[in-house]
Amino acid sequence: MIEFKLPSLGADMDEGTLLEWRIAPGEAVRRGQVVAVVDTAKAAVDVECWQDGTVLDLLIQPGDKVPVGTPIATLLEAGETPETVQRPARVAKPAQPALAPGTATSVAPPASRARISPAARKRAAELGIDAGALTGTGPQGAVSLADVEAAAKPAVPVDRQAAMRQAIAAAMSHSKREIPHYYLGETIPLGAAMAWLSAHNAGLPPEQRLLPGVLLLKAVALALRDYPQLNGYWQDGAFRAAPGIHLGVAVALRQGGLIAPALHDVADKPLEQLMVELGDLVQRARSYSLRSSELSDASLTVTQLGDQGVDSVFGVIYPPQVALVGVGRIAERPWVEEGRLCVMPSAQFSLAADHRASDGHYGARFLGEVRRLLQTPDSL
Repeated sequence: MIEFKLPSLGADMDEGTLLEWRIAPGEAVRRGQVVAVVDTAKAAVDVECWQDGTVLDLLIQPGDKVPVGTPIATLLEAGETPETVQRPARVAKPAQPALAPGTATSVAPPASRARISPAARKRAAELGIDAGALTGTGPQGAVSLADVEAAAKPAVPVDRQAAMRQAIAAAMSHSKREIPHYYLGETIPLGAAMAWLSAHNAGLPPEQRLLPGVLLLKAVALALRDYPQLNGYWQDGAFRAAPGIHLGVAVALRQGGLIAPALHDVADKPLEQLMVELGDLVQRARSYSLRSSELSDASLTVTQLGDQGVDSVFGVIYPPQVALVGVGRIAERPWVEEGRLCVMPSAQFSLAADHRASDGHYGARFLGEVRRLLQTPDSL
């Protein structure tokens, strides 16, 4: 039997609220299938199953808020049946002791009737509220008209932006406190890349054109193949390489806040496919509709703030990742090419890396590889 636990969808998630089950007891599920929708501080997330099985029990109900790691369902593995597995023990209600014949039993007196003012009783009836279920704040605990009116007000919705800011602050404080950051910067010429991009996009409709950002993501991903110490996680006191190159893409939300879902297998996909997937990912991030794997799989995050007009950005590593790449705006700058002064489109790249997993020499070589790849855009 498998315990399906509420997964951690990032270092800034401590708990989640179940919004919806997409499965039922007795139903067969497969790896990657969306089984539940969970609300976090940042989004409503489609939670995926991590292996095949058959649903045995659903342990929590919609509306329940539980900490990360709490079992929320149980699954049967192949060959198991409900009769062959031992379910988690349930708390039994204490039995009443047996009484000898002729022994009198004591009967508890009925609960006293709740005190309520006539005006409050009338208003509760108008609103369809059970006044007896309310806690009174009047004299001797009486339910007042104000208590009834307060009960009729809708619950105040969670301020997602405030919760998101708190979650981001907690994760970044942890990062700066625990991770020994080192920072490197490199201005990379993009003349060849921009010329290739212009030629590629010529004659294409707008929806099929590539944006510069997708070239930069692909270059970072290809460079990580040769520098795997930057692509993974620091967990349990050691570096663990990621199983794939899944780049977290920092997305600024329209209502405020930031989220960095993963674009999967970036090094292995053609630019056109990455462009489509990137557009879809950004759209769903801004509509608070993401999958759990997109929030938990990122192995290195890339933040591009060039469209905001900044020349450079030095980011904070998102734990348990061990590196972050920042990219500033692409702009024409004075450049020396083969001993001659010219104007060259370029961008400032930065690397924030965890000194426990790599050192400055390794990080500098990685940025050098990103620069080399962008001089030969056909290789992307």
